[in-house]
Amino acid sequence: MSQWQEACTTVLETAREMCRKGLVIGNSGNISLRLPANGGQCLMAITPTSRHYDTLTADEIPIIDFEGQPVEGKLRPSVETPLHIAIYKARKDVNAVIHTHSVFASAAAVAGLEIPAILLDQVIFLGGEIKACGGALVTTPEQIAGFIKALGDRSAVLIPNHGAVGTGKTMRDAFTACELIEKTAQIYFLVRSAGKVNPLPEEVRKIEKAAYDKLQS
Repeated sequence: MSQWQEACTTVLETAREMCRKGLVIGNSGNISLRLPANGGQCLMAITPTSRHYDTLTADEIPIIDFEGQPVEGKLRPSVETPLHIAIYKARKDVNAVIHTHSVFASAAAVAGLEIPAILLDQVIFLGGEIKACGGALVTTPEQIAGFIKALGDRSAVLIPNHGAVGTGKTMRDAFTACELIEKTAQIYFLVRSAGKVNPLPEEVRKIEKAAYDKLQS
C-alpha cells in the first residue's frame, strides 16, 4: 500500500462527488491535493487525464513532484498539471485545487462575465469578486501568469469558454468553493435577468474579506 493511499483516496472520492453533484460530466475537470514534503521534495496527488472517475482506483492516482515529474503511478497526470503546480507555488495557503465545468459558472465564463461581490458567503469563503483569466487555455507561462493574477488571494476564478477553479486549505474547502462559485454564478444570472445587480456595500465587503483572510491564515 502506498504511503499516500489516504490522499489518493481523498482525490478519487472528491472526483466522484464532483460528478455526482453535476460539477463535471464524464472524465472532465481535474483535482489535486498537496502532499506533505517528502525529504524536501514538494509533491501532489492529481487525477489522471482521460479517465472516468467511476472506474478509477485510488492506486491509479498519479503522484508527481512540482516539476511535473512522476513519483508514483503509471497513468499520465492531468493535462492541466502545470496550472495546479503554479497555484501551489504561488499560494502557500492552498492545499487543494479543483477545476470544474459547472453550468452557470461556465456560462458566465463563456459570456466573459466577472462576478462582483454580491453575497456574504461569497466574500467570506471565496474572498470577494470572481475574476476571469485571459483565455480558455491555460498552458503557456504567460497564460498561467494571467490565471494566477486573476486568482489573486481569493479562492475562485473563471476560465473563459472553459469553466472554473476553486481552491482551499483542505479538499473540503476547495469543494465548497466550487459549489459556491456555481451558486453565486446562478444567482448572478437571476439578478441580471431581474434588471438590477446590487453589489455588497464596500464597508460590508471589508468586514467579510477580513473574515476570509483570517480563515486563510
